Amino acid sequence: MKLPRSVSGNDLANALGRIGYHVTRQTGSHIRLTHLDPPEHRVTVPNHNPIRVGTLSAILSEIAERRKISKDQLITLLFG
Repeated sequence: MKLPRSVSGNDLANALGRIGYHVTRQTGSHIRLTHLDPPEHRVTVPNHNPIRVGTLSAILSEIAERRKISKDQLITLLFG
């Protein structure tokens, strides 16, 4: 599935919230999200509008690897 091109940092944080991540803190223009299932996983999302495609791809790849699903499955789960 193709990556969405107009995802903001807040949009991504809200989408990740639906799969168990929650906002731990925000410093400047970056949002730190944490998933508490062992092992705990933290990811930093830039609060930009929109997030650059390469940055979004890297974030989603990391999360997909951690959850042991494909990146396409994660994109479908988050963005429909």
